Amino acid sequence: MTDALAHALAGILVAGVPLVLATLGETLTERAGVINLSLDGTILLAAMSAFAVSFSSNNAWLGLTAAVGVGCLAAAVLAVVSLLFNRSQLAIGFILTLLWRDLAYFLGHPYARQQGAQLPVWTIAGIKDLPFLGVVLGQQTPVVYFSLFLIPFSWWWLCRTRAGLRLRAVGEDPRAAYVRGIWVVGTRILYTLLGGALVGLAGGAYSLAVKPGWGRPQGAEGAGWIALAIVIFGGWHPLRAAFGAYLFAALQVVSIQLQDAFPAIPAPIFQVAPFPVMILTLLLVNIGDIGWLHDLSLRQPWLRRWLQRLQVRAPAALGQDFQPEEDS
Repeated sequence: MTDALAHALAGILVAGVPLVLATLGETLTERAGVINLSLDGTILLAAMSAFAVSFSSNNAWLGLTAAVGVGCLAAAVLAVVSLLFNRSQLAIGFILTLLWRDLAYFLGHPYARQQGAQLPVWTIAGIKDLPFLGVVLGQQTPVVYFSLFLIPFSWWWLCRTRAGLRLRAVGEDPRAAYVRGIWVVGTRILYTLLGGALVGLAGGAYSLAVKPGWGRPQGAEGAGWIALAIVIFGGWHPLRAAFGAYLFAALQVVSIQLQDAFPAIPAPIFQVAPFPVMILTLLLVNIGDIGWLHDLSLRQPWLRRWLQRLQVRAPAALGQDFQPEEDS
């Protein structure tokens, strides 16, 4: 039983890597006030690029580097068009996700169903032989370890550093931040590119570690939309967002296990089960917005405290344009 739980947790860590990376990247981008809706297409394009480069060079690290570069370039298109030319972030992001998806399948066709390089599995001496923990963390790919490092680092950067304070100021009140000498547009471009790089890394993790290979369907379809939903579930907070990513990964792992336990039930039912569960979770997060429940909470302090813990609030300037000349 203990070994089964340890192997399940190890599987959740692996399955959750792309979602954790994409969710943290988008969290940082949206905390700067920019919505990047091109996540789903970017993940696919980065996954294809990572596999194509690793296939051609027989080097998975070059493939992973290419994925990061593709994610960064994809985000740069959004940054230039929306932040420098003041076009709608939502419209541009939605168009880009369709463009990147089709481009990924078009350019990736020659690499479909090929055998390519994969990321190595690292063995951590001193942890591998430990009971339970050794099974969970002793042997994992480098993207798993990086994602585990990135979670607390993102929280520290966002909540405990001066740079994180400037980032939050730009996302909450760009005019006030500008008056205080913060380069609002530059900060937004920087975190859009950084978030895109992490989204690209998520795509590379898919094709080089989580679901090695490339084809259509690749298996990463929909991951970007799920990541966007998890950002909301996480309340634009790195730790809570990472928890949401692992929660969804756990639902996917459990659904796979249930397929084996209940073979009479059609497999598609288990495959789609995590999605309505996440929808219910999002409803729970925003349950405090229901009028009668809000009124009831005003009379019940314990209920008000419980709802306050659940409720999340988006950055005040999320998706809003900013033009410095208006403040001069």
